[in-house]
Amino acid sequence: MKQDALILVRGGGDLATGTIHRLWSAGLRVLVLETAHPAAIRRQVSLCEAVYEGETTVEGLRAVRIDTLEQAPTVWAQNAVPVLIDPAGSCVAQAKPEVLVDAILAKKNLGTTRDMAPLTIALGPGFTAGQDVDIVVETKRGHRLGRIIREGAAIPNTGIPGVIGGYGKERVIHAQTEGIFQDVRKIGDLVEAGEIIAQIRTPEGKSIPVTTQIGGILRGLLRSGYPVTPGFKVADVDPRREELSNCFLISDKSRCIAGSVLELVCAQLWN
Repeated sequence: MKQDALILVRGGGDLATGTIHRLWSAGLRVLVLETAHPAAIRRQVSLCEAVYEGETTVEGLRAVRIDTLEQAPTVWAQNAVPVLIDPAGSCVAQAKPEVLVDAILAKKNLGTTRDMAPLTIALGPGFTAGQDVDIVVETKRGHRLGRIIREGAAIPNTGIPGVIGGYGKERVIHAQTEGIFQDVRKIGDLVEAGEIIAQIRTPEGKSIPVTTQIGGILRGLLRSGYPVTPGFKVADVDPRREELSNCFLISDKSRCIAGSVLELVCAQLWN
């Protein structure tokens, strides 16, 4: 097995965090690249929160923001994962990863190319295996979730969230106007249908309430102060009221995807 191989992951949202956690748990060195202003709503299980807080911990994995690539070894020595603000991937050539995973989940390619690493993997739609990257991993809930695609692409984005507790699109809340998002409730709160969970301060100075469509647990909520545009995803309600702990745990979907990525990484490192 290749010693000290670096696995570089672009993105630190909740789905990316499942993959990062699995790779770290396997004893691999992982470097995370993020934007200066991540927009994760499942913030309790997203390592990108380290960008704002300096560091964060998800299920025992500590992530630490670094300012330069040279600071990464210090974080690895602490059995933690470094998070570097580098949305363009400018450090990739210097870092020389053995594997690069595009886990941005932007539903499109934001600049990942096959020559960035000996093995390149992309999660979800927006990539074609064998062209943009070497391998694509399916991210759509259902029978194909986590499948490894060596030719072709993942199922196209439908814009309709997967069904949880009998609800799909109703459980996800989007901004209805432009402005600055401000939390009223917090992740983990029990909410009822029609309840105000946040407000959007418009450029004209108006406060527009953000309300739920269904009752349940507020599983995800955008960080206060984030600028939003119409249609921007801002919150997620889990209708299963008994599942409070899920707000703070990596999801089954994330773990399924992570298993496929670890399989590919291990195969690459053992060759």
